[in-house]
Amino acid sequence: MNKLTINETIVNVLKFDEKDYISLTDMIKAKDGDFFISDWLRNRNTVEFLGVWEHIHNPNFNYGEFAIIKSQAGLNNYKISVKEWVEKTNAIGLRATAGRYGGTYAYKDIAFEFGMWISPQFKIYLIKEFERLKEQEYKQLDWDIKRNLAKINYRVHTDAIKENLIPPTLTANKIGIVYASEADVLNMALFGMTAREWREKNADLKGNIRDYANVSQLVCLSNLESLNAVLINDEVPQSERLIKLNAVAINQMRILTENDAILKIKDNGSDES
Repeated sequence: MNKLTINETIVNVLKFDEKDYISLTDMIKAKDGDFFISDWLRNRNTVEFLGVWEHIHNPNFNYGEFAIIKSQAGLNNYKISVKEWVEKTNAIGLRATAGRYGGTYAYKDIAFEFGMWISPQFKIYLIKEFERLKEQEYKQLDWDIKRNLAKINYRVHTDAIKENLIPPTLTANKIGIVYASEADVLNMALFGMTAREWREKNADLKGNIRDYANVSQLVCLSNLESLNAVLINDEVPQSERLIKLNAVAINQMRILTENDAILKIKDNGSDES
């Protein structure tokens, strides 16, 4: 678990399905007055924003229940809790958790929007602090992501390593499985396994499958995320999306590894001259 500090307010950040979720329960402490998260959630603009977000990111979103909620949002006598919102619409952008770090958590996009409800200043500081956290994480992993993505100068040292970087073509059996999260759809397309399967095979390693990806794989993963968002918006079924994403991953990784091999040849030529 990570923590953000925004104007002396401590805000917890947890990971669900390898995605960062920010505590709205902690954030609301910074809002002047006696307010609850349900006050924000009953607002019609909030409901419309959440509906658009879920449409882009969640193929299992319940539009029937959403339409009912949207029709009642903003009425004086209408209130809905986060738990009810999630149960009725099958939403994934908000999470209500129990336990030591229990409370309401939101995906970063939604948390930033919630921050605007608290105050414009709070939102700006929240984004700035979140970016600082991400930069710190990259340094801890000894990755300078921005520099490495710009240069894409990772070298493939042997043909055997190069072949292992290219993802396998998925079998019909793996394509037919319904994956619980979009993160695992991308994991299957690029790495040929889910996050859980990776953890079972690498129980002695800390972190997750993406923490151990090389720069070429991170470039490919970023492209796959953008493509998957387009396919979801076009309502392409998950199994069809997985086939397309896997084919793109194989093609892009071949191109990236070939480029790396060319860079290696050029560098060797420069060393000899």
